[in-house]
Amino acid sequence: MGLLDGKRIVITGVLTDASLAFGAAELAVAEGAEILLTGAGRGMRLTQRTARKLGDGIDVVEFDVTEPSHADALRDHLADRWGRVDGALHAIGFAPEVCLGGTFMDATWGDVKVALEISTYSLKMLADAVVSLMDAGGSIVGLDFDASRAWPAYDWMGVAKAGLESTCRYLARYLGPQGIRVNLVSAGPMRTIAARSIPGFSEFEDAWAQRAPLGWAVSDPSGVSRTVVALLSDWLPVTTGSIIQADGGYHAMGA
Repeated sequence: MGLLDGKRIVITGVLTDASLAFGAAELAVAEGAEILLTGAGRGMRLTQRTARKLGDGIDVVEFDVTEPSHADALRDHLADRWGRVDGALHAIGFAPEVCLGGTFMDATWGDVKVALEISTYSLKMLADAVVSLMDAGGSIVGLDFDASRAWPAYDWMGVAKAGLESTCRYLARYLGPQGIRVNLVSAGPMRTIAARSIPGFSEFEDAWAQRAPLGWAVSDPSGVSRTVVALLSDWLPVTTGSIIQADGGYHAMGA
């Protein structure tokens, strides 16, 4: 038996096979889950193409988190296709260029609100789409990057991640009585499309290489994928509102 045998999981954020969400999706399928992917805008075509690498007949549904009606449409689609949902992975994030790279003071509210809507509020919007279908409880997991400190160049995305962490805790509070767990996985730096948009990303790689006691391979997402799948499974039934560190131990080390 696989960890996710019989479970139906919604996975956002799969663009290419280099996406962290792809690694989680691939392992979820290997562990017995039936999955559905979401995409948005110009990325839909990429998601549809990448879905073929995960198996035959994997559904891809448009879910643009800047369009409030899309949560309702996704919920209706899931209700028709599955009738219930057991888990969901939030792997959605975006910030305008000026919000990253050391231009923190140059970003306007117009720029920042885009980052917050797509990278932070979207966790609640995903919950809106799946919670009513989690009749027997479930698990919502999000991908995070440690927001407890200010990182070079990460700027307003760091602020958005801090909001994501707080949103996770509040969702855990309000959804817990329904048996729904909400947790985040704080990953170390990985060479993804999203990472390539961060100026000075190599500084993150160098820092992790020097300080993570377990070591860290920026091209190996398997440790993060296993952590996500464990949280989506029934093996952590009383864990919610938590940020699980999957970073080689970097977070615990002093300079």
